[in-house]
Amino acid sequence: MTVIEKINEINDIIKDVFDFTQTNEIVKSDFDEYLATIGAKNISLSNIEKIFLPYIFERKINNKSILEMFREEKGSKPIIESIIKAQASVFEIKKILKNGFELYNLINEKTYKVLSLTKMTNFRGVYAGQYIVARIFEYEGDFYIVEITNVLSHSQKQDAYRYAVMKLINNPRMLYFDNPEKEEEIKSTISSMYKKFINNFNTDIILTTNKHADDIIGAFNEDEEIDLKDKGCDIEKYKFFHVKELDNNYSNFLENSMGGFSSHNETYDVAVIFDEKKGLYAVPFYKTFCKIFEDKDSVENSKSCVEYFLTNDSIPNSILERVSAEYPNFMEVINEIMNTNYTFEELVKTYKEEYLNNKIYSSATILFCSNTFSEIFDFISEPKPENTSTIPAGKVGRNEPCPCGSGKKFKNCCGKITND
Repeated sequence: MTVIEKINEINDIIKDVFDFTQTNEIVKSDFDEYLATIGAKNISLSNIEKIFLPYIFERKINNKSILEMFREEKGSKPIIESIIKAQASVFEIKKILKNGFELYNLINEKTYKVLSLTKMTNFRGVYAGQYIVARIFEYEGDFYIVEITNVLSHSQKQDAYRYAVMKLINNPRMLYFDNPEKEEEIKSTISSMYKKFINNFNTDIILTTNKHADDIIGAFNEDEEIDLKDKGCDIEKYKFFHVKELDNNYSNFLENSMGGFSSHNETYDVAVIFDEKKGLYAVPFYKTFCKIFEDKDSVENSKSCVEYFLTNDSIPNSILERVSAEYPNFMEVINEIMNTNYTFEELVKTYKEEYLNNKIYSSATILFCSNTFSEIFDFISEPKPENTSTIPAGKVGRNEPCPCGSGKKFKNCCGKITND
C-alpha cells in the first residue's frame, strides 16, 4: 500500500468515527453535551474537527474512550488499533518536510519523521524551531500527525518544557513509551542507585519527616555522608491531613519541587523508600498509614488516610504490598474502615489496576532520568544575573526575544526595566 493510499485509509476511518459520533445514540448525546459544555453547540461543520479530534481521544463514557466504543461496534482493524495507541506529547519542530515534519519529542527524547494527513499548506505559520502540542501515531512503519492543539514560538521554550514535564509527572510512562533504549537507561539507573542506597543506609526504607526528607534525598543524590540519628520520625501524634503544597499543577509544580518537602508549613511523616525494581519514592504519611494497623483509633482521620493511599495514583501497589506484609491484619482493618469485603488481590485490582497492567517506575526516578526536566529545572533554579542592560527600547521589537539572553520577550525583560 502506498503512502497516499494509507493516508486515504486513515482519513476514511476518521470520517467513519465522526459519523459514529452522530449516529450512535449514546455517543451523540454525550457529544452534544460536550459541545454545549465548552460553548460550541452551534459550531460550524468546517471548525468541528478542532473539537472532534480531542473529543474522540480524551472523552470517556463508562470508562471507555470513543475510539474503543467505535471498535466494539464496528470491529477491530489494524488502523483503529494504531490510532487508539496515538501518543499526545510536546514536540520541537526540527524540520519542515515536503509532506510532514521532523519532530523531537520533548518527553520521550526521540525524533520522529511524521507524515501529514492534510496538505502542508494548512500549516502556514508553523516553522522549524517552534514547539507544538500534537498527537502522532504509527501505522505500518510510518508515523502520522493526526492533530495539533497548540503552537508555541521559539521564545516560549520554557513554557513548552514546563508543559512537557507536567505531562510526564501525570503519566511517567511517557518517558519510555516507544523508546526501549530510554527504558534500559532507566533500569540501569535504578539498579545502580538501589545498590548505592543500600550501601549508604543499610536499609531500603528511612522513616523521617518532611523537615528532613530533602536533606536525606539530597545527600544520597550528591554522594554525601549524612547522620540519620537526628532525622528520624519524631511525630508525637499521628494524624492525616491535606497538604496543599502537594497539589501540583502547571503553574506551581516546579516551584514546589524546588522548595521541597521542608518548605511545607505543616510537619508530617515521610518514608523515603527505594524499590529495587521501580526506583525511589518519598511517601507522605507512610508511618501514619502503618499506625492505623497498630491502633486505628489512635490515628486522626484514619479513613481519609486509607483513601489517600488507595486512590492516589502516585502510590504504587508495591507500597500496599510492603505494608500488608508487615501487618497481617491489613485487609481486616481496610475492610472495616472502608466497609468492604475485599481480598488483597481484589483491592489492588480495584485501586491499582494500572500498576498491574503496566510497568510504571517512580516519578522521582523518571524525573531524575528526564533530560527535559533537568534542563527546565536548571533554568528555573539558577540565579538570574542583575540586569544592567542599556539597550534602547526602540532598537528591539517589544515581542522579540530579549538580547540579554534571558529567553523572555523584550517587553517582559530589559524593555520592561528601561521603560519603568
